[in-house]
Amino acid sequence: MDPALDSTPPRPLPAAGGAARRWPSARALGLVQGAILLREGLVWAWVAGWGRLGDLFATRSRRSERREARRARHLQRLAVALGRLKGAFAKAGQFAALRYDALPPPVRGALAELQDRVPPLPFEAIRAVVEEELGEPIEGRFARFDPEPLGAASIAQVHRAWLPDGREVAVKVQYPWLAESLPADLAIARRLVRLWTRGRRGPVDSSELFDEFARGLSEELDFVREADVAEEIAANLAGETGIVVPRVHREHSARRVLTLDYHRGARVTDRAALARAGVDPADVLRLLARAYAQQVFGDGLFHADPHPGNLFVADEPAPGGGPRVVFVDFGLARRLDPELRAAMRRGVYALLQRSPETFVSEMGAAGMIEAGREEDVQRSVEAMFARIASAGAAPLGLSGGQVLDLKDEAKALLEETPGLRLPNDLLLWAKTLSYLLALGQELAPEVDVVRLVVPHLLRFLAERD
Repeated sequence: MDPALDSTPPRPLPAAGGAARRWPSARALGLVQGAILLREGLVWAWVAGWGRLGDLFATRSRRSERREARRARHLQRLAVALGRLKGAFAKAGQFAALRYDALPPPVRGALAELQDRVPPLPFEAIRAVVEEELGEPIEGRFARFDPEPLGAASIAQVHRAWLPDGREVAVKVQYPWLAESLPADLAIARRLVRLWTRGRRGPVDSSELFDEFARGLSEELDFVREADVAEEIAANLAGETGIVVPRVHREHSARRVLTLDYHRGARVTDRAALARAGVDPADVLRLLARAYAQQVFGDGLFHADPHPGNLFVADEPAPGGGPRVVFVDFGLARRLDPELRAAMRRGVYALLQRSPETFVSEMGAAGMIEAGREEDVQRSVEAMFARIASAGAAPLGLSGGQVLDLKDEAKALLEETPGLRLPNDLLLWAKTLSYLLALGQELAPEVDVVRLVVPHLLRFLAERD
């Protein structure tokens, strides 16, 4: 059963214990992380050694298959280890999975399976963080607090609770050791990034990549910032009565604790639950298309983590009828830099004008091409423009399915073109739009998502730099 639909009364709170404070010091020194990763390295060395011995008795083609299989198993084990380490390691894996321009496909493929769902912590550790941040026992702030989490992610887990006035809330609590262990975590993660980027064709500035990752992670660890972002996005989407951004309870929130209204509902992809509620998936898709188009093209501040675990259809209908879609988790929200927005606008103009030369020129001006690699990028972009032209329609006339097909070719362009370096915020922007199009194909393929997005895109193009 989905946690959002679970109405089981919470169990009594366990008493606070001392276990919550046992291993922050070990984490701060990097001992826990180092031991787990060292174990993975030793396992890999052992398996690789025996594997090479077995290769001596295999045919040449079979040797290649055996090596690839060993590498795939090791990468899967590494992804599991990063998830269990949580924090910087899980986030580093997710960040790496997005870097089509810097990492080889086998690495990204394994890390793409590292979802933002990890084993939860015991409640005693969570209780300690809440009480330290809010300055008093949980029982003094909440009438009830469910010790069983609704879900656990890479930097926090969420618990259902009730305020003294009876309002039901969701409390997001950061893992206790993260702030203290962050320097050690980042030092080890930096070495992992260097290892992942080794052997990539063309020069890779792993330091620049890592600095971008570290900045984003620091933002996600600040729940006061997340509360600010949630309130700003709520204000931006206030005109959409079918969109819900849960209200922040500031008096029950702090840097590592975030308390918001709890809304019951079903995941947007749960077609059976939507059918039971009498909700048309096409109506849900139209709401999401308008909301995301406004964020990514209009506001420049957007919810950048649109997986099904962060989007729900509320049990209560919107005023006047129709579904209500609930957005949750604004830790991975992004505000596009005005210069980047301007570069994107000029790039879209070049695409509409079918001018690969202008497109490459704008990329170079925005610092997205390494010196001396312009010709390589020019050839790849020309091939991409030719593929768009062969689709038989103007760029704005492509269907969502056609755009998704082109997306796969764009990924290949990033993988195969040395010297192409895109800002992570731009990749998140593209990933968000890509998810929206993919969701459209899953929920209601008869709805033309591109047509819904075009008015917002045209307004974006009409803006003045």
